[in-house]
Amino acid sequence: MTGKQILMLVGDFVEDYEVMVPFQALQMVGHTVQAVCPHKKAGETVRTAVHDFEGDQTYSEKPGHNFTLNASFEAIDPSAFHALVVPGGRAPEYIRLEDRVLEIVRHFATHDKPIAAICHGLQVLTAAGAIEGKRCTAYPACGPEVERAGGIYVSTPVDRAVVDGNLVTAPAWPAHPAWLAEFLKVLGTRIEHGKMARV
Repeated sequence: MTGKQILMLVGDFVEDYEVMVPFQALQMVGHTVQAVCPHKKAGETVRTAVHDFEGDQTYSEKPGHNFTLNASFEAIDPSAFHALVVPGGRAPEYIRLEDRVLEIVRHFATHDKPIAAICHGLQVLTAAGAIEGKRCTAYPACGPEVERAGGIYVSTPVDRAVVDGNLVTAPAWPAHPAWLAEFLKVLGTRIEHGKMARV
């Protein structure tokens, strides 16, 4: 397998699991992931937020970790990347105000490159006009935005993913096993399972 170059768009208070887990998991299977944030450089950090589902009307929020960026936003050339990942949390609501972020997203959508968006990450895709006519899911509070942007919102259990062509979406971090598996298929990544040797 030849690893793919994957771009991840983040910002302060990105959801902790939604940035940490895919960043590590995609590298684990041989892909290169470059995480960038507008107005920040490689080596700088973004703060994360832990969103949990504890029986309230919406998610709770707690402080997470500091996540270290490994690439500089200003140096990014989207044509050098095979795929895009947009985690959720609070970051999408403000990084979507950056024209360059929207240009980057449009590049991936226009060239039909694989895109994965989780939870509130759909806010970036809707702002970029990148989901028209596409079936997708998101955190339920983003459903109206998806529909206003011309997407087809699919209500799905929190641990499931929705795939439409090269677009893979999920409602929140409990869907990591589902959306990561689907994203790897879209990327053409094949994981072979061998027999475990007895010790």
